[in-house]
Amino acid sequence: MSKSTSKSPDGLIDHADPILRAFVIHPVRPARGQAALEARDPKARLEEAVGLAIALDLDVVETAIAPLRAVTPATLFGSGKIQEFKVICEVEEIDVAVFDDQLTPVQQRNLERGLGVKVVDRTGLILEIFARRARTREGKLQVELARLDYERSRLVRTWTHLERQRGGTGSTGGPGETQIELDRRLIAGTIGKLKRELEEVRRTRTLHRSARKKVPYPTVALVGYTNAGKSTLFNRLTNAEVVAQDMLFATLDPTLRTVKLPDGRPAILSDTVGFISDLPHELVEAFRATLEEVQEADVVLHVRDVANPDTDAQARDVQAVLSELKVTADDGKTVVEVWNKIDLVEGEEREILEGRAKRSDASPVSAVTGEGCAELLKRVGGLIDDTPPMALRLGPADGEALAWIYRNGRVVEREDMEDGEVRLVARMDPQALGRFERQFPTVWVMPIGE
Repeated sequence: MSKSTSKSPDGLIDHADPILRAFVIHPVRPARGQAALEARDPKARLEEAVGLAIALDLDVVETAIAPLRAVTPATLFGSGKIQEFKVICEVEEIDVAVFDDQLTPVQQRNLERGLGVKVVDRTGLILEIFARRARTREGKLQVELARLDYERSRLVRTWTHLERQRGGTGSTGGPGETQIELDRRLIAGTIGKLKRELEEVRRTRTLHRSARKKVPYPTVALVGYTNAGKSTLFNRLTNAEVVAQDMLFATLDPTLRTVKLPDGRPAILSDTVGFISDLPHELVEAFRATLEEVQEADVVLHVRDVANPDTDAQARDVQAVLSELKVTADDGKTVVEVWNKIDLVEGEEREILEGRAKRSDASPVSAVTGEGCAELLKRVGGLIDDTPPMALRLGPADGEALAWIYRNGRVVEREDMEDGEVRLVARMDPQALGRFERQFPTVWVMPIGE
């Protein structure tokens, strides 16, 4: 995108990118049977697509829901509809047309020719947002890999000057290699390099995960549809300051913090990338390393925005991705639905919602007000508390051992005797118990029930 060099009111040159005027179109593909029953509300999908465009700083001046009687392979829409869109683009001086659908490279090229403006599909839009929001080296590598994989099939559209051939030797290609072939080969080389770098980053992440297991703290992962309030809930539970905005994909890179459960036991809470309907497969693949935090978690909290009319459809989209990652109850995983934003639901609707939550075994909360968060942490503590209780007796001189137990285990009961002896019932995972017995061999320890 070229830079603008217009003069600002104070006489200085404004180098900011010009605001592009956008026309957002949601095509409604024909559906039958179960697919029709589970189809998202077109108005909600259009609103979401507008949100994606706004997240990319586009000025959305026109929107349309466009039903498709049949899909035209070359252009998606028929010639009459394209002519209608072209008139709108000319009248509204549109710079970019956003199609809330996955277009083939040929469709994208032909639509650009037919409309006379730049065309972006849903996948390209999400990739661009991810590219802007990634902050860590791993996040940037993942997004760049996904973007190149997406662009590789679209060189037919991207380059308009590639019909001529150019000769060359060595790395510049053999005689007669076309420019488009050369660019594809260069992209393939870059993809290979990025994959190697990403593999190194993944090895480092695996080492970090292994180190955490040695501590070891139980892990809890937050997942959910984008803008469901995961980061706000993360901040509420951990007292952290992760970016939390009313915006699609406000945060991308995984964040991990320690959270104290009600009994004092520490756990690691991770905030992961938000999911979205029709999440591009390139991104699912690229972010697989990040999503491993979800696969390795002891408890997965599926955060839902129950104030959103489209909440059930959003939940199905998240469950589809979790199923692909093999993070479901059928896979032996503990998944809890957290119904967020209950502060936005009032009156009779609130009563109905709470009844549904009880029947669904969901945890209703408000990340903004804190309502229900204490109960949620208590529930999480119960789900990960599967270590057997141990009885311990510590003498007056065992103060260091007592402090160690409080730091690395969970004290269930404590009784202070008159002679200075302290009797405890505590829970410690096997690794922690083994370290305790090696470090404090004189302390009396006995599993309860033996």
